[in-house]
Amino acid sequence: MLSCAGADRLQTGMRGAWGKPNGTVARVNIGQILLSVRTLDRHRATAIEALRRSMYKFPGRQKIIVSKNWGFTPLRREEYVKLKKEGRVLIDGAYVQFLRNKGNVEQNMKRFPGAYGVESEA
Repeated sequence: MLSCAGADRLQTGMRGAWGKPNGTVARVNIGQILLSVRTLDRHRATAIEALRRSMYKFPGRQKIIVSKNWGFTPLRREEYVKLKKEGRVLIDGAYVQFLRNKGNVEQNMKRFPGAYGVESEA
């Protein structure tokens, strides 16, 4: 709509009315994790720098927290290394599987041969 005085500004009229979505947003609570990055120890400084630079793309204040856990698992780094050496943990993508002291022993021996001192059949 262009007409007479003030025609240098365009009007939208009823376009975008009735509560139609006008963009994409995410509702984030205070203290909620926005990004999680898993990387090798030698790439730690690069990942921290990348996260620091990405903070400028988000409104508000953010913190970069380096976890003491191994990857996305609930295990501390020392505990993971110890369990891995004992053969009580299996890598399962981004997570791990734990050997429990429950269940069928034959299935546990197939899944965790290192914990029982058995050669794997696979």
